[in-house]
Amino acid sequence: MTDNHSQDITSQNDQSQAPQRTPFYQSHLDSEGKLVDFSGWELPIHYGSQIEEHEAVRTDAGMFDVSHMVVTDIKGADTKAWLQKLLANDINKLTTAGKALYSGMLNEQGGVIDDLIVYLMNAEETEYRIVSNAATRDKDLAQFNKVADGFDIAITERPELAMLAVQGPNAIEKLAQAKPNWADTLAALKPFVGADLTDIEGTDWFVARTGYTGEDGVEVIMHADDAPAFFEQLKANGIKPAGLGARDTLRMEAGMNLYGHDMDETISPYECNMGWTLALKDDRAFVGREALVSKRKQAKEDNTAMKQVGLLLTTRGVLREGMTVTINQGTDNEQTGIITSGTFSPSLKNSIAIARVPASLSEDDHVQVDLRGKGKFVDVRVLKLPFVRNGKQQFDS
Repeated sequence: MTDNHSQDITSQNDQSQAPQRTPFYQSHLDSEGKLVDFSGWELPIHYGSQIEEHEAVRTDAGMFDVSHMVVTDIKGADTKAWLQKLLANDINKLTTAGKALYSGMLNEQGGVIDDLIVYLMNAEETEYRIVSNAATRDKDLAQFNKVADGFDIAITERPELAMLAVQGPNAIEKLAQAKPNWADTLAALKPFVGADLTDIEGTDWFVARTGYTGEDGVEVIMHADDAPAFFEQLKANGIKPAGLGARDTLRMEAGMNLYGHDMDETISPYECNMGWTLALKDDRAFVGREALVSKRKQAKEDNTAMKQVGLLLTTRGVLREGMTVTINQGTDNEQTGIITSGTFSPSLKNSIAIARVPASLSEDDHVQVDLRGKGKFVDVRVLKLPFVRNGKQQFDS
């Protein structure tokens, strides 16, 4: 799951509207976090060193305030049928309470309104929870309600909840140290599965083995009133606070999409490495399916299909969003693509990027980027995403 870009931290929101504060606001101040306006929320970009925070998550344990993300609970007899129409992935994959599903929510043209995670919350399949992006809150809720017409469901946003992502190879171990009564639950938790902690911790506590860093870890949901003490408890057990800057470099290394950059309402799931989330084997009529399939077929016939790849720059410089990717420059087979996200990778010590390029791109093609827009092209290496997963480089040097 994704939200707005840390390189675009200076918000373009209406400046007359003060940014909102999460329940961890005072915790950030107490930890000397540098706060910025991010999608209308005051959040830390770092607590002194973005690099140290990145390294903490790759090698030990870090925590991120993700309370700006939108939690929505859906209940009712028709909830499952509603989700089958709303989402491009198949909600039937959720067969046990706590199981999570990643999916795109598409518009009628087959573009991505948002990417989100949905959890099955009860065995009867009448209660689900959706966690979606802050920057797309209004259009997400509008789509939820639009598709809900005719379905027997209740849609309840949960702004009173806080959310903390605890990530890194030692994250679960250190969380269990901080919360010994969670240890058995955490040990039994499989990837992309959540557990209700009501019986252990109290109302509104929920933990799921999900995240946005390419490392092991969990995301914890709790009532806002419980947030500050939880933050301090984790900090006291060696879990390092980390900000938006590290969150962005971590997700880039993990090859994870950022909404509004690597995908948006004009981009098909096929063009942003989300084709694997499309459940097309049956005839389920989800929103956007017809256009999605038709456009895919046409793009293949016209040879205009696009795909997502990773780029690695092994010389000096930084790959940036919006730069043109040139393939086979000066030949009859010259084509172009575009960088959708770019940064310097602390783990790889080189610049990396996510790019959208022609689907016909092969290993034999010569790929370059004009770093400064002055016609001085440099070679870049094309890689399959991710760059880094579980602390390890995913490609041959």
